[in-house]
Amino acid sequence: MKKVTDLVAKLARPIAEKHGCELWNVEMVKEAGQWFLRVYIDKEGGVDITDCEAVSRELDPILDEADPISESYVFEVSSAGAERALKRPSDFERFMGSNVAVHLYKPKNGKKEYVGKLISYNDGDVEIETKSGVIEFKKNEISLVRLRIEL
Repeated sequence: MKKVTDLVAKLARPIAEKHGCELWNVEMVKEAGQWFLRVYIDKEGGVDITDCEAVSRELDPILDEADPISESYVFEVSSAGAERALKRPSDFERFMGSNVAVHLYKPKNGKKEYVGKLISYNDGDVEIETKSGVIEFKKNEISLVRLRIEL
C-alpha cells in the first residue's frame, strides 16, 4: 500500500495547504475486514472539524477521479492528534525536547513503555531523559514513539 499512500499524499498535500493545514500522514489500513484510507492533517493551534470537512470535501472527488485504490474503502480526514505518533526524522526533530512515550516490542528492564523528554534521535535510535536518568533505545527495539501530554 506504500505507493497508494504516496499518491494520495501527493494529491492531498496541496489541498491541505490551501486550507491552512499541513499534511501529517496518510495510511491505508484494514480493520475488521474493511479498508480505511486515513489522511491526517495538522496546523498551528490545532485542527478542528471544519478543517477536516473542508479538506475531505475537496479531496474526495479528486480521489474518485484518480481512482488509486481498487478495493472498496472508507475515507477519513482527521487531526494528527495531540499524542500523535512520531515516524519521520523531521517529526523527531520538530518535537525534540517534548515529552514522549516509547513503546517497545519486548520488555527492557521489565517495562514495555517508557515516558520522558526526547533528547536525541539518530537514524531510528532514540534517547529520552526520565526521572531516573537517560535511556537509549535502538531502532529495532522500538514499536512506536508518540507524543505524551502531561496534565
